[in-house]
Amino acid sequence: MKFHILTLGCKVNFYESDVMSELLISSNYKLVADYKLADIVIINTCSVTNVADNKSKKLVRRIKRENPHCILIVCGCSSQNKQTEYQSMGIDILLGNKDKSNIVNLIKEYQSNRTNYTKFYNERNLPFEDMLLNNYSTHTRAFIKIQDGCNNFCSYCIIPYVRGNIRSKNFDKAVNEIKSLVDNNYQEIVLTGIHTGSYKDNNHDLVDLINEISKIPNLKRIRLSSIEITELNEKFMDLLKNNSKLCNHLHIPLQAGSNEILKKMNRKYDLNKYSEIIKEIRSIRPDINITTDVIVGHPYETEKLFNETLDFCQKIKFGKIHVFPYSIREGTAASIMPQQVDNKTKKERARKLIALSNDLEFEYNQKFINQEVEVLIEEQEDNVYIGHTSNYLKVKILKDNLKLNEFYLVKVTNIHNDYVDGTIL
Repeated sequence: MKFHILTLGCKVNFYESDVMSELLISSNYKLVADYKLADIVIINTCSVTNVADNKSKKLVRRIKRENPHCILIVCGCSSQNKQTEYQSMGIDILLGNKDKSNIVNLIKEYQSNRTNYTKFYNERNLPFEDMLLNNYSTHTRAFIKIQDGCNNFCSYCIIPYVRGNIRSKNFDKAVNEIKSLVDNNYQEIVLTGIHTGSYKDNNHDLVDLINEISKIPNLKRIRLSSIEITELNEKFMDLLKNNSKLCNHLHIPLQAGSNEILKKMNRKYDLNKYSEIIKEIRSIRPDINITTDVIVGHPYETEKLFNETLDFCQKIKFGKIHVFPYSIREGTAASIMPQQVDNKTKKERARKLIALSNDLEFEYNQKFINQEVEVLIEEQEDNVYIGHTSNYLKVKILKDNLKLNEFYLVKVTNIHNDYVDGTIL
């Protein structure tokens, strides 16, 4: 039978979709590129915003309309969050965030009895669901899920309710999975999770895991998908000093550049602490690329407080800001706060912050004009090769004989808004 997987949302979802794909292929199911030709369609949903929920449900309706005879499987954060709505949509196999690793057995059971299957768990009390990946969907950089869940309960966020408690992959299993991927010629590994920095297995933490996998000879780069400012302790700073395989890029969510809004968000730091840690990081690695997430239009955010966020982002000089207009998530503390910000204001503030982000990204990239950088080539579009540096500069190279998944020394020759041009040295 032929299958197709549609994935929305974060890199954790993409990892889990790749695991499901590998499991199905190893059981003699065939992956096809067109969902209209598939006997089985899996939709791995996202619920980080209302837009994500709506996209997920719209996708379900489209598949039911355009491929009505397929076995339709829906899983992920949106189905976990909006269980009742999905149960009324006539889905053949409906899951939350658990049992993705059991996908083959669930399909076989459905094929034998043709009875709709729905299963949800109490996500706040689950063990880590072991998954093993041998090949990631891209051929150069592999994302490895080492952690799941979150215990922070930020006031705006639904994720702790749909992803559950903090839990981590077994240390040895994580190391062995990464060794296997490196054996399959992956040279860059990205450690990811819902709250990656909280990784802990017995006496091992995230720094221990990074140091252990650094011993793998053919692994050239280790990248973190994201880490909270509160987890950047002295042990991590020693790692920055001493481990050259750790990429020169950290994504550290800020969420707001106003102490008043940070308190309303139930974030665990203030701007002074954030600034001090960024300063320490840059004293160790002056050219590091620090990117961030910021939410605009959180309840109580006045124009004055939003301008504080603009000023703080300008002061920190992020390499890029991922901007999210606040989205009401039913069941969270912020959803019932007074002084909600209207959509027009949120859009206008997002526009201003994106403009600042573009300026800051250009300013950061400009530092590297005429500099030598090492680029891992990831894709080819006609005779243009595209790759990234350790500090996550996107580099485009006009050349007709480069190899994918190889490192090249490149001179940066020109700067654009979101990428740079380079020539091979």
